[in-house]
Amino acid sequence: MRRLRWLIVLAAFALAMARFLPDLLPSSAPSRGDGVARVERVVDGDTIKVDLDGRTERVRYIGVDTPETVKPGTGVQCFGHEASARNTALVAGRDVRLVVGREARDRYGRLLAYVYRTSDDTFVNEALVRDGYARTLTIPPNDRYAARFAALQARARSDGRGLWGRCD
Repeated sequence: MRRLRWLIVLAAFALAMARFLPDLLPSSAPSRGDGVARVERVVDGDTIKVDLDGRTERVRYIGVDTPETVKPGTGVQCFGHEASARNTALVAGRDVRLVVGREARDRYGRLLAYVYRTSDDTFVNEALVRDGYARTLTIPPNDRYAARFAALQARARSDGRGLWGRCD
């Protein structure tokens, strides 16, 4: 009985340490990715490379999917170049604020984030859908703005904006 009680206390301590230890580590420890970053390169319409705290991170925008331009084994899709160009116009060389999703990384190791241009707080994910450069892509648990993006997509589609006026 005493041994069981000791194991329970030890387990409770381990859980408490797992919960609070990240808050006690020095700031040089890797963060979960939230923060301000400088866009080093636009990869395509929904992916960027950023300098975040001195390290390069590939960031995939949450909730949106633009036509492919660089995916291996896939040809350039309708409106892909336009989506990449729009993303470049929005963020290339600029500072952006990253808000990482509940699931922080995808299976390719990319940071999953909602991206805001710091100069004017433009919500980049939203702008791409609203203006017809991206379709919605909802993958739980990163679904915070799914309804908002769906409404914006419906409006862009009905107005024939962007890819909705040019692609099937």
